[in-house]
Amino acid sequence: MATNENLPPNVIKQLAKELKNLDETPPEGIKVGVNDDDFSTIYADIEGPAGTPYENGVFRMKLILTHDFPHSPPKGYFLTKIYHPNIASNGEICVNALKKDWNPSLGLRHVLMVVRCLLIEPFPESALNEQAGKMLLDNYDEYARHARLYTSIHAKPKTKLKTGAISESTTALNVGQTHTSLCNIDQKTLVSGVAPLQQPSPLAPTANIVKGGNNLDQPLTADTAVSGSAAPPSLTMKKEAGLVKLPADKKKIDARKKSLKRL
Repeated sequence: MATNENLPPNVIKQLAKELKNLDETPPEGIKVGVNDDDFSTIYADIEGPAGTPYENGVFRMKLILTHDFPHSPPKGYFLTKIYHPNIASNGEICVNALKKDWNPSLGLRHVLMVVRCLLIEPFPESALNEQAGKMLLDNYDEYARHARLYTSIHAKPKTKLKTGAISESTTALNVGQTHTSLCNIDQKTLVSGVAPLQQPSPLAPTANIVKGGNNLDQPLTADTAVSGSAAPPSLTMKKEAGLVKLPADKKKIDARKKSLKRL
């Protein structure tokens, strides 16, 4: 799982404030998403500005913050394939705000707005995609046709960026730990051959209950534990009655013997 160890605590605190602000009041046409476990990578979905070849497209990009941010600028990449003079084939973004014009006081909002402005007004003079830059200068209509084609193919609306990722990842981690502990118990049971004792629940009944053949709940006795089934109640009662009758019959026999001796 990713961590924020690459960024100083004061930078993380400042980023958290700015990201919260971006989420509550996003810039026009920009939606930001971030994993709370890793502030060093910021994702954004940029809507293609109206009146440009990128209109109706949704372009996903990311900003990668290095360990010395904000003293050094973030690195920007488009994840959505796009035909643009200032965006290389690998998605790298060439804009002065991320290079020579960078200032530690500039925030993420400013950077994202500058990137969206690139879709409105490209700078072919500093092109990373030389073919697109040359086509823009020589034949804008042809350039716009290529850009619209790329937009229609690649810039489909994305799945929405999710928030609260840290809660999901923490829940998943806890579930993973639970499964791990259960697996450890099972392995110990297999090795020792003895199942671990379970603490009784305060809500559980004191007597162990098993299901009899007549679907009635019956108490588990020693005989039941050995045979695996509960004896019918009527049979148990008959056995007990038989044990009680034997001593009574013996007394009657002894009394008859005494009366015969007297005769």
